Amino acid sequence: MRRVQMILKRVMDLVISAIMLLFLLIPFAVIALTIKLDDSGPVFFRQERIGKAGKPFRVWKFRTMIVDASLQGLGKTLSRKDDRITRVGRLLRNTGFDELPQGINVLMGQMSLVGPRPTLAYQVEQYTPFQRRRLEVRPGITSLAVVSGRNALSWVERIKLDVQYIDEWSLRLDVTILIRTLWCILITREGLYGDGGINDSFVDPPAKVS
Repeated sequence: MRRVQMILKRVMDLVISAIMLLFLLIPFAVIALTIKLDDSGPVFFRQERIGKAGKPFRVWKFRTMIVDASLQGLGKTLSRKDDRITRVGRLLRNTGFDELPQGINVLMGQMSLVGPRPTLAYQVEQYTPFQRRRLEVRPGITSLAVVSGRNALSWVERIKLDVQYIDEWSLRLDVTILIRTLWCILITREGLYGDGGINDSFVDPPAKVS
């Protein structure tokens, strides 16, 4: 039964992501134009992330920050008032629209609609055996951790929720998380940033904002 559900999960990923990308073609074109008009850099942000079984892949996102943002300011850490975020980028981040191009990753089999959020190689290198369990499944556009607090949660809390998701997974749980994601992103908009308006670096203590 679980194997059947896993097949149905993949079918759901393909159908929903294909429909989403098809119906969002025009909005995506408008977003791409506004990104270009606001900041002449690339429309998409491509970055290597670690997927299922530790396999690297490049994630698709709309670019929300200035070019080479990680080399400036707080580096890989992000704050609510971060001046590296562009005007259009701030709107995209607030609505979650910056993540929607990851439907491409879902179609390519690198991601799922629901699963632990994909992380960076330097984070994975510091995983404990328990934390490496989050690599047992495809990473997701949304996750149990996202709908349970997002960046307001510590890295340890996030990983516990990721492993809980893996242990308790079912199609019903995926559908519940997808519905809760819409509420979280479009209505409450909670957890965009961590305590004090600055996100956890996920490995080291968060940088201080002066």
